[in-house]
Amino acid sequence: MPSSQERQTRPRDYGTVNAVWSALVAGLLTAAKGRGGEAPPGSELPVLGLATFALTKAVSKEKVGSWVRSTLVDPDGGHPTGRGVRFVAGELLTCPRCLGAWTSVAIVGLRVISPREGRIVASLLATSAINDGLQASFSYLCARSNDAGARARVGEVDARAADARLADLEVTRASGG
Repeated sequence: MPSSQERQTRPRDYGTVNAVWSALVAGLLTAAKGRGGEAPPGSELPVLGLATFALTKAVSKEKVGSWVRSTLVDPDGGHPTGRGVRFVAGELLTCPRCLGAWTSVAIVGLRVISPREGRIVASLLATSAINDGLQASFSYLCARSNDAGARARVGEVDARAADARLADLEVTRASGG
């Protein structure tokens, strides 16, 4: 039996979405050629990658991006709604890896068409991505520290209980029992 996804989409639906992406890239290349725009140097790729990550995550996962997803994704289950291209667009908006290809066109496109503004926006988004990583690391370290503290407290309780049992045994032995 075909899955619900297979019943709601056809290969041409994905082809349509791929054609739109390709048209955006072709438009970017045409606009860049007309303006004399060059590809960003390799040294900027880390910042552009972090910026793409931040924008993608905001759109696909965060509350702040829920307005973008609202017409294509079920707000309760987070699953795409509709059929055909509409369903595929909902899948795209809920898949950070998939959406990243699209947001990279926007980030790199802005950088190529308007270099100064593109660097500013990429820097802001990259800083946001770095902050996101630091916040996740901080949360992880706090959780580990809390776990270690809880284990230490359990160990102290266990040690006190063992000391009490040992004292009871010593009293029992001393009384001849």
